[in-house]
Amino acid sequence: MSFYWFISGLLGLIAVGLGAFGAHALKPMLLERGLLEAWHTGVLYHLVHAVAMLAVSLQPATDTAGAPLPGARLLRTACTCWLVGIILFSGSLYLMAGLGWSRLWPVTPLGGGALLIGWACVMLGGWKRTTR
Repeated sequence: MSFYWFISGLLGLIAVGLGAFGAHALKPMLLERGLLEAWHTGVLYHLVHAVAMLAVSLQPATDTAGAPLPGARLLRTACTCWLVGIILFSGSLYLMAGLGWSRLWPVTPLGGGALLIGWACVMLGGWKRTTR
């Protein structure tokens, strides 16, 4: 899970940078296009899921004897889904708002679906741990 620990830090760094970039350098253009809110939505979901990934990546995957804990695979799957979701959901919003690539709109719900599947994996992984 240390891979996801690293990735969550990288994603958090990028989210904060893109948030500042949108709020300052891109703000006039985003306001003109009426897409400032879309940019902010991308940053919000990006950052929230980076933090969620960090929290999940810090959960132990094995017990003290080295045996896999119940739900560990589901938690890794959640992190993968969130990574894909950030790229598709937030990435498509950044490209549509920042570059005007409006044809990417079908990608956004796919990313949202990946984010939802990630949360379902956390729910199931947590349930497996509590019913152990």
